[in-house]
Amino acid sequence: MSWCGGFAYRYDRARFGSRHNLGVVLRVLSSRGAAPVSAGLRLATRLSALLLGATILGGCGSVFSKKAEVENNDPPDVIYSKAERMVDKGDYASAAREYEQVDINHPYSQEARRAIVMAAYAYYRSGKYDEAISAAQRYLTLHPGTQESDLAQNIVGMSYYDQVLDPKRDQTNARRALSSYQTLLQRYPDSRYAGEATNRARVLRDLLAAAEMTVGRYYLRKNNYLAAINRFRVVVTDYQTTEQVEEALMRLSEAYMALGIITEAQTAAAVLGHNFPDSKWYNNAYSLLAKKGVQPQEHEGSWITKTWKGDGNPA
Repeated sequence: MSWCGGFAYRYDRARFGSRHNLGVVLRVLSSRGAAPVSAGLRLATRLSALLLGATILGGCGSVFSKKAEVENNDPPDVIYSKAERMVDKGDYASAAREYEQVDINHPYSQEARRAIVMAAYAYYRSGKYDEAISAAQRYLTLHPGTQESDLAQNIVGMSYYDQVLDPKRDQTNARRALSSYQTLLQRYPDSRYAGEATNRARVLRDLLAAAEMTVGRYYLRKNNYLAAINRFRVVVTDYQTTEQVEEALMRLSEAYMALGIITEAQTAAAVLGHNFPDSKWYNNAYSLLAKKGVQPQEHEGSWITKTWKGDGNPA
């Protein structure tokens, strides 16, 4: 007996009992003066049982039909070649599905490994970024350090990069893209994708720094100086190589002066003047301190001094 048939039979026995037991129940009810059970009720009971069986068997049929849709008995090289032709024609979505067929139906074939990363590439080209990231990460998990590993890592980075928004929006994808490119540069420094990864990482750092500055300026306008300092501190600590760091140091001077923390204000201005003496932001910071009768001066105990000298956590 098949699994589905056995399940239906056991369910029928458990729910309704055997035909003999049902007859006994009916006779007992009749002997106690219960109303006779109509032929219509018996018919309805039988129909319910038949419908239940049909539902279960129908469900089993849908499972097997889905399996049949997934199976592809063509040799792996035939399926792979078909996918490549689809890529050549620009039909990336269909190509991705064909590449996955190689991995699903021939996981131990020579084509299976590369099919995974090519599926990721095809998904990326078709704009299905979540699927591209999933396939690429699966490749990196199953085949780390292999020939196509840098390609898989680059696909992850590109998929996040293409979803990056402007500095006024949530920057989750920008952070993930930067992390992916940093991983690529650390693990595969000689990769042919390293040059593009370096350039994009620079752009992403600038974008993330700009996002922090946008929020920091907002807090500064609202006189929420501690919250503003926390944002400007991220720029100075994590994004020292970006264009935003000059303004961040000046804004730190401004916020610390507003709080009356003169030593930190002096240090921010001094670091700014030492590293960017011709910056307009240094002129602003210098003028701000002068109004209070003080000048830029580094203090060794300041977190700004420690971070800039490499004792903190600069990027």
